[in-house]
This record gives sequence, structure tokens and C-alpha cells, in this order.
Amino acid sequence: MLDFYSISQDIYVLSSSYHIPRFGTIPVNSYVLLSEEPVLIDAGLGRDSEDFVNALKAIIDPQELKWLWLTHDDVDHAGNIKPLLEFAPKAKLAVHALSALRMNTSWQVPLERVYALSIGEKISVGDRKLTLIKPPLYDSPYTVGLFDEKSGALFSVDAFGAVLKRKERNTASFSDQELDEGMTAWASFDTPWVHLMEEQKFKAALDEVRELNPSMILSSHLPTARTRIEQLVDVLSRVPQSKPFVMPDQTVFSRIIEESNEIITY
Repeated sequence: MLDFYSISQDIYVLSSSYHIPRFGTIPVNSYVLLSEEPVLIDAGLGRDSEDFVNALKAIIDPQELKWLWLTHDDVDHAGNIKPLLEFAPKAKLAVHALSALRMNTSWQVPLERVYALSIGEKISVGDRKLTLIKPPLYDSPYTVGLFDEKSGALFSVDAFGAVLKRKERNTASFSDQELDEGMTAWASFDTPWVHLMEEQKFKAALDEVRELNPSMILSSHLPTARTRIEQLVDVLSRVPQSKPFVMPDQTVFSRIIEESNEIITY
């Protein structure tokens, strides 16, 4: 079930989720930034296509969008990008150049509409600038996050995600333990290379988040985080020392399917 709501005067969330039996529920968030040049950040799950487009239309006329921003081209971020390119004919497709080329191997991307993102670049969207960042954790080498200098919102993509027991709109609804366990589980299986990280290099990546001093963390896979931000950074700092994720074998996978009434895709 797709939910949409505002978290500030100029930021909306389009939030879906997918449930994995025996593990938990993982939020899947896209965002609308109502800047002078409106921005849609990520395009949701393809299975939510009709609901996603209708929710977007309830927030803004898609023809007014100036930017369709893909943080990367994984299916849980780019699920509705093809119809959105038609609904928003004036919008640029802001994405890592190699993401655009990779998508172009499976469907005809309008490459003339692509704006190739570069880490460290500042892009003006009228009333504010968006700073392009590499999040401290990511599951695609083509990931580009962003920091909104006006609102202080850090769009952290897959970093700061969590596997949770229920769907909520705000991290304040969860205990410290729930966030710690859920974020550690997510980071461990979504970015298994974190267990190979050199401590000082990972610390430096987290310090870059601290230096931004975000007013809120808007992850693709976490409810809105307005408080306990330093605590969330500390959780990530401990992930390299956590127990690595063990992938389900056929026996476990068969039990997961038996307990599910839907086909789970990722």
C-alpha cells in the first residue's frame, strides 16, 4: 500500500514497502522536492505504478516537474521511470551517466534528456542548491545522494536503511533497539562489503555526514529521521564489527515462500 504525506512545507514522501517473511518490512521511499524547479527523487516500485502516479499527481502536476532524479537504477528506485518520462515531458533525467547507459541496454532511454550527475557538483533548482554526495554506504557504484542546502535534508539513498517490524512514518516511533537492530541488519545484507572496510576510511565517510549537519535524514529505506541523527550515524559506525549476513539457502528460501502470500521481488 503506497502512502504519501508531507514532512515539511516543501518536501513530500511517497512511501511503499515490501515485506520479507522471517526478516521484516523494508520501506521504499521516493521524494518530491517542491523547489522553484520541482524535483522528483526516485521513481518507486514498478508494482505500485498506478498508485505511485496518482499520488504524485495529488502533490504536483507531473508536467511541472523540472527534474526526474534517479539516485541509481536499481529496480526499487527506478520502477516507474519510463511512464514518468512521458508524464513529465519537460523534466531532465538526472542520473549517473553509467546508470543511464546501463538502463539503455534494456529499454530506449531518451539520452538527450539525461543530465549526468557528478559527485561534489552543486546543482541549482531555482531557490536552492543541491550538493551531490556519495553516501557512506551504497549497493550500486552508480549511487548519487544529495544534500538540500535550504532545508538541511540529506537524501542518503540506501544508507541509513532498516529492516523493521512495522511500517511507520517517523523513526521516533521506534525504540533505540529496534533502529539499531534494523539498521544493522539492512546494512549487513544490502552492503556486505562494509565488513571489509578499513576503519579509518569508513570513519572519514561518516564524518562527512556529520560535517553536513543535516536537519533530517531522508533515506530510501527508513522512515523520516528528524531526531537521534548522531545516534543513527553511530549505529552505522558499528556495522563493520557486526555479524555478517548469511544468505538464505534453498531450505530457508522455501520456508519464506511458504509463509508469503505474495511474490517477493528485489
